[in-house]
Amino acid sequence: MVPIERASGIAVWRQIEDRLAADIRNGVWGEGDRLPTEAMLSHRFGVNRHTLRRAVSSLADRGLLRVEQGRGIFVRENVLEYLVGRRTRFTENVRRANRAPGGRSLSLRRTRADRETAAALRLKPGTAVVVLETVGEVDGRPISYGEHWFPAKLFPDFAAAYEPNHSVTAVMEHHGFGDYERAVTKVTARMPDTRDAEVLAQPRTRPILYAESLNVDGVGTALQLSHVRYAADRFQMVLETRADVETRFGLDD
Repeated sequence: MVPIERASGIAVWRQIEDRLAADIRNGVWGEGDRLPTEAMLSHRFGVNRHTLRRAVSSLADRGLLRVEQGRGIFVRENVLEYLVGRRTRFTENVRRANRAPGGRSLSLRRTRADRETAAALRLKPGTAVVVLETVGEVDGRPISYGEHWFPAKLFPDFAAAYEPNHSVTAVMEHHGFGDYERAVTKVTARMPDTRDAEVLAQPRTRPILYAESLNVDGVGTALQLSHVRYAADRFQMVLETRADVETRFGLDD
């Protein structure tokens, strides 16, 4: 049990807050780590759960902890600054922040475009499209869950080009679209559904960012429609409006 100085004039919950904050600074728990349970922490400091919760709540307000109902108390990760401009690449954005990119595909299939998808890709309804479902990861933790549609006629070797590295950029380059660009991005905030929360490993009570985007080639041909859900507490979208934005905002490294 860690002794608390009850006659020090400093509130007990504040002393607990300071000690937990020191543990985080000293690396006792790293980013994303789960702390001991409330019962264990209460026993450690010899206090009731109400006092312990006040200290945890204050650390959450300071951005050091996050509390997930039913899962526990976690050290909050650094928020990823994600640059959205004419040339938006997931791996480059993650590496720019000195973080480790990763990801996996959940499914890859061919289907027929419905009316909404066809309109976005400038196709006739019923045209064949390739649909890719992915999870993007940063430092081994999921940060995005996306569905992506590609005109099948433009990407006849999609599966073979994608398989070696699970890279959309490699698929684009293989089919002659290495210089593809972001034409438009629309972002809204919403609550996750059951699937979103499961894939992003977050509770349904925490909002996500929902981004719809369209990538095109140099002459404006629609190449990729994406609907991506981002874990809002781990992600900050930075919108590039000028070519020198990285230098001016210190995002170049």
